[in-house]
Amino acid sequence: MTQHQLTEIASFLLRVALGAMFLAHSVLLKFYVYTLPGTAKFFEGIGLPGWGAYAVFVAEAIGGVLLVLGIKARWVALALAPILAGATWSHWSNGWVFSGANGGWEYPLYLTLLAIVQFILGDGAYALSPSRSLPFLQGKSFAPRNA
Repeated sequence: MTQHQLTEIASFLLRVALGAMFLAHSVLLKFYVYTLPGTAKFFEGIGLPGWGAYAVFVAEAIGGVLLVLGIKARWVALALAPILAGATWSHWSNGWVFSGANGGWEYPLYLTLLAIVQFILGDGAYALSPSRSLPFLQGKSFAPRNA
């Protein structure tokens, strides 16, 4: 297997894992565990508008499905990164470790970085509707040069 093929497989695995995480946090956590009204109250409790919880739920649910299926996944990951950055902000005062009381900020920060990496890498293998390549990278090689 070539390095390019391995990168495509790795991007695919990242895409599916990120999509599954968004589905778990939207459908399972926000909808079934906390409920949407409960999530809205949490948003209000940290100074955000309650309606934002519904918008985040929809974005995460739809975005999660699009990532798993590989539909314009590069751009979906980029669009969802601010939501993850917001989650990082909302957990900031809880400290570093996510297993602590109310969850820390290292896990949301990690997910934010994964979404950015997905954007950089692209859709990966088995994408139903691949994104276009980034125009400023077309024809560029980032392979190390022989000294």
